[in-house]
Amino acid sequence: MAIRIIVKDPDPVLREIAKPVPKVTPNIQKLLTDMADTMYDADGVGLAAPQIGISKRVIVVDVGDEHGLIEMVNPEIIAQEGEQIGAEGCLSIPNLNGEVKRHEKITVRGLDRDGKEITVEATGLLSRCFQHEVDHLNGVLFTDLATSVYDPRTQPEE
Repeated sequence: MAIRIIVKDPDPVLREIAKPVPKVTPNIQKLLTDMADTMYDADGVGLAAPQIGISKRVIVVDVGDEHGLIEMVNPEIIAQEGEQIGAEGCLSIPNLNGEVKRHEKITVRGLDRDGKEITVEATGLLSRCFQHEVDHLNGVLFTDLATSVYDPRTQPEE
């Protein structure tokens, strides 16, 4: 188990287009494990490799639903439909949330930790999380897309 340091905005790696992974190797498998450990340690629901300073197309997500931990190398959103608007935060932009419009349902294709192709259909929070993490791989932060941005610590309880 290795907890990596999460880089914060404005670190330039967060604005790079991450490089595709040519082959899933033991080093990529270790990266996936470290990323999951880091995400759980930080109480996150997703993490992209650029967030730990590594410009590779690798993500992990776990929104606490029946899918559990999903590790994906070279993820691509291959289908999308519908619309949802909701609050997002980011481990690389602490103490800031924003209202972001996303697709309600997406299909994501990539490779698992064994290099086998996997496809995931996602709705709701899982869809939002995948879109957020794939954005990281393209150098896009949620603050670029948000219609409003706020400090959740100063928001009144509902």
